[in-house]
Amino acid sequence: MKNPLAEKILFLRVKNRDKDAYAEFYDLYVEKIYRFIYFKVSSVSDAQDLTSEVFLKMWQRLKDGKEVKNLNSFIYIIARNSVIDFYRQRSQRDDKERSIDDSERPIHLIDEKNDLIRKKIMASDMEVVTKGLANLKDEYREVVMLRFMDELSIAEIANILNKSKGAVRVIIHRALSALKENINSFNE
Repeated sequence: MKNPLAEKILFLRVKNRDKDAYAEFYDLYVEKIYRFIYFKVSSVSDAQDLTSEVFLKMWQRLKDGKEVKNLNSFIYIIARNSVIDFYRQRSQRDDKERSIDDSERPIHLIDEKNDLIRKKIMASDMEVVTKGLANLKDEYREVVMLRFMDELSIAEIANILNKSKGAVRVIIHRALSALKENINSFNE
């Protein structure tokens, strides 16, 4: 949605807990949030689960009367925090699994459908960029995705990361320099 007035009206309707507006908002943002999460967790099923959780948490917080100034930033903050929680829980689970005897460990089967999807993504024109992004620091990868894939403004990214606009500009500049260096090293 490129019409700022229509977007503001939609945001106001969502803030007022309009279920139809929330469905429109979901349709508008689900792919962006999924992509944002997928690049952080690199698992289709985990990204799908986390994306669902993000929209559920957002609706619950709106229902509970949470004051939201910018829904765009708000949804990304929830997504970012959900990924952090995911890795925290995963770390705790891994610690528990290490204490389990090898004979009691569950067997993990390869999900062929997810592997095929991943192969198709890697075979696309974005393969080199994806590899370049994978080699960036998390902070750099995050700002590149927010700015260029999700097309967020500097102010929105600053709000999501809880940093100043100037700091975000510097991080973006450094991230792009590092990404360019990574891409050039693949082409040599």
